[in-house]
Amino acid sequence: MKGKWRIPKESDHYMKGRFHNLIPTTTLAKGSSMTKVLAERFRRPASVIPTHALPSVKTDLRSFESDKPAIIWFGHSSYLIVCKGIRILVDPVFSNYASPVPGLVKAFKGSNVYTATDLPDIDYLVITHNHYDHLDRKTLAALLPRVKHLYTSMGVAKYLPEVSSSVEVTEMDWWEKQTPEEGIAITATPARHFSGRGLIQNESLWSSFILELFGYSIFIGGDSGYGPHFKMIREKTHGFDIALLECGQYNLAWHDIHLLPEETAEVAAELGAKVLMPVHWAKFALANHPWNEPPQRVTARARELNIPIVTPMIGQPLLIGEKFDGDKWWETP
Repeated sequence: MKGKWRIPKESDHYMKGRFHNLIPTTTLAKGSSMTKVLAERFRRPASVIPTHALPSVKTDLRSFESDKPAIIWFGHSSYLIVCKGIRILVDPVFSNYASPVPGLVKAFKGSNVYTATDLPDIDYLVITHNHYDHLDRKTLAALLPRVKHLYTSMGVAKYLPEVSSSVEVTEMDWWEKQTPEEGIAITATPARHFSGRGLIQNESLWSSFILELFGYSIFIGGDSGYGPHFKMIREKTHGFDIALLECGQYNLAWHDIHLLPEETAEVAAELGAKVLMPVHWAKFALANHPWNEPPQRVTARARELNIPIVTPMIGQPLLIGEKFDGDKWWETP
């Protein structure tokens, strides 16, 4: 891999050997503990996992083309954006689990119909942060030889797999902008979260991203709890054609670092998004809520706020700016 790894101390958000959020943030709320969280995990209800294989659409990703930005979601926070021959991939996880131990935190049945071999060559790969459900080394080992340029947060490059590849890697701090070619710009923006693959946290940064693509503006939310950064992002932009925001794997025990579904809709309004697409659900059970509660709650709140919301099936292309006729496939049959 080629690229210049960044020195963390170059960042205003790096102090005393760790990256920090814009406001005080805890990974576990007061009164919670890892012991309580683990105890809840062992008592989780059956509803966290669907009783049936999730429906999906099998799209030929290698031949798919679109003159407008098209988003093809693979469950959780993995999706492909295609426009005018350009292919941009975000946080791909195709190894069927989201854990340092293979076989733990398994993908739901039906959510794993795509593999790395189904993907076309990728022009730009975006990795928001280094958590296992966003940076999957097994998937990246298979994909990186077919990626032209990878954009990620500061400090993340060292977690990438060592593969023989010509891919260029660019680490970014918040508010840094890259323009890889005419008509395309990628800006790293703040998020309220944390990083870590093991016991040590926050050695690398976590980010959301703004993707400007041939006149369209797309917000790539990554993982984030609620905070003032969303209004800051809105003040520096003209709004978004679509916002892809996390909506799932929430718990009041870790409310600082993950949005509740109602907050997801409210953040879309704050960002000035024309359309909301909730992600970070329908693949892994990382919390104890029913697997399909996120779309139920966010849809209800979006309706109250008069925000258009789309929930395509896994593999179902969504064209920005065009009417989407998807049904509520996630409702319990």
